[in-house]
Amino acid sequence: MSSSLNILCIDSSTEACSVALSTSDATIHQFMLAPREHTQKILPTVNDVVKQADLTLADIDVVAYGQGPGSFTGVRIGISIAQGLAYGLEKKMVGVSTLQAMAQQALVNDPSCDVVYAAIDARMGEVYFAQYINRDGVMTLQDKEIVIKPETLIEMYQTQNIKVETTSSLVGTGWAAYPTLLDYFEACQQTEILYPDAQYMLKAASLLINDKQAVEPESATPVYLRDTVTWKKLPGRE
Repeated sequence: MSSSLNILCIDSSTEACSVALSTSDATIHQFMLAPREHTQKILPTVNDVVKQADLTLADIDVVAYGQGPGSFTGVRIGISIAQGLAYGLEKKMVGVSTLQAMAQQALVNDPSCDVVYAAIDARMGEVYFAQYINRDGVMTLQDKEIVIKPETLIEMYQTQNIKVETTSSLVGTGWAAYPTLLDYFEACQQTEILYPDAQYMLKAASLLINDKQAVEPESATPVYLRDTVTWKKLPGRE
């Protein structure tokens, strides 16, 4: 069972940077806002977390990572460092959605939370968006994660008569970035959860491991949602 495994999780997909380690005894984690400092912060933080757990890197069983969506550069940094560790340790990997992690945190903070709308500012006038529903203590994706302009999302809800669940919670940076979107979802509860945190990826990672979804490092993939060609046209944008 994965509960007896030592699972290390790394996320740098947004302005935040976080590392979490789940063992049979405890969960050790660190979270910080570190825009443009991910490459300097992650490995020292990994070492700190492992040391706090009284383990060594050799004791890690599986390496999990925030697979995105998020900053193109941040996602790349996170998966690259996670892959480097997994290769060196000869361990498998699992990727966890950044949107799901925020939804899971909302559920942990409020166990009565059944529906979460997650929106991360994707820049270029768009958001990464998804809806999650509580299924036996795990926030589960409804339909799919998308990158979309707020006005297009609102139009989609209106034309398709999609009901906004008024007892739901809002997570992510997208709501503050696009007030018109927040206005449309105004009946929902806005939370203070703005960024994904690796500690809230551990439950999904554990389930994936139990479901035999862990892969070799070379098979670990990011989720950008937006075509990477778009990013190549805008050098320097994150």
